[in-house]
Amino acid sequence: MLYYLFEFLEKNYQFPGASLFEFITFRAALAVILSLIIATIFGKKIIRILQRMQMGESIRDLGLEGQNEKAGTPTMGGIIIILATIIPVLLFAKLENIYVIMLIVTTLWMGAIGFLDDYLKKFKQDKAGLPGKFKVLGQIGLGIFVGSIMFFHPDVTVKREKINPVNSTELITQNSPREFYPEEKTLLTTIPFVKENEFNYESLITWAGDNYKDYIWLIFIPIVIFIITAVSNGANLTDGIDGLAAGTSAIIAVTLALFAWVSGNVVFSDYLNVMYIPNTGEVTIFIMAFVGALIGFLWYNAYPAQVFMGDTGSLTIGGIIAVIAIIIRKELLIPLLCGIFLMENFSVVLQVGWFKYTRKKFGAGRRIFRMSPLHHHYQVKGFHESKIVTRFWIVGIFLAILTIVTLKIR
Repeated sequence: MLYYLFEFLEKNYQFPGASLFEFITFRAALAVILSLIIATIFGKKIIRILQRMQMGESIRDLGLEGQNEKAGTPTMGGIIIILATIIPVLLFAKLENIYVIMLIVTTLWMGAIGFLDDYLKKFKQDKAGLPGKFKVLGQIGLGIFVGSIMFFHPDVTVKREKINPVNSTELITQNSPREFYPEEKTLLTTIPFVKENEFNYESLITWAGDNYKDYIWLIFIPIVIFIITAVSNGANLTDGIDGLAAGTSAIIAVTLALFAWVSGNVVFSDYLNVMYIPNTGEVTIFIMAFVGALIGFLWYNAYPAQVFMGDTGSLTIGGIIAVIAIIIRKELLIPLLCGIFLMENFSVVLQVGWFKYTRKKFGAGRRIFRMSPLHHHYQVKGFHESKIVTRFWIVGIFLAILTIVTLKIR
């Protein structure tokens, strides 16, 4: 909203400094600062409200050291993340941008699912919370929305550069102006570590005949649903010890902010040979507000936690990360960038699968890990949770650096 106010002041009154709001980097900086202020200052007030509402966490006895001390810690702290993200975006972003609209809907959608789950657990005294099938239905609904926008909306386009042949009478230099084909609707995405690093989902259905492009949404939308479901559930599983999910997500989000800014900038996308996606620069403002919200929340969620994010936060941050990756056509980098989420997911799948297999074959179930998700395995081994979190952050930073390096390693 402030963007439109200062745009009006600049056009009509040449208000000093109003032109700064034209720069994405300036508005992104304001967004991260404001989100940090909201999360740290107003976050404390929200925690007090949750305490008065007796929104304390009920701790399931897993036999882990120090877990009983967490009983009564307020949950549903994801509300802090949501508010600290949405408010700066409404103030500083271009709200007509389709990508910003998608991310606002994602935040509120997943936040509502997580809030309902936490609400049922606390106010209705239902330990199971929202049944899993309804969570999945909510994730499927979001996937259908995001996939449909990406496929059908006219503003979701990419620009591909014209490759001019070099001959004896025409030389292409570094200072030669870039020429682009017109913006086009396409389902191109990025594949890491290969020279020809663009992949078109349309190639998956060429066997369907001459009109195959009309049916690609039948494959693309389920892929989007799978990505959103996997990442949001991975973030949910990662939220098991103080500061782990918030810190890991902040590292991932900073990396995505870099990708979004480069992808929406014609100069840097040219230099790094990254797909140029018009209008994705505004996504940077949303991501930086998200980063500020996560870091501000971490102020209270770091060991020993004063508040837990609950499913209100964990499902939301997973959904946001997944949708950002899809928007900037980097969803195939998720297994690398979100490697922590992937490990947590796989540890549960492997543990449950191996236990069922060995129980059927030998009559008694056996375990691969001492406990799953993976962070609990290290707790059982005797590692202090703050050390586990720090080391997971280090792994997350390494994966983020490796993800950025994929821009050049082909």
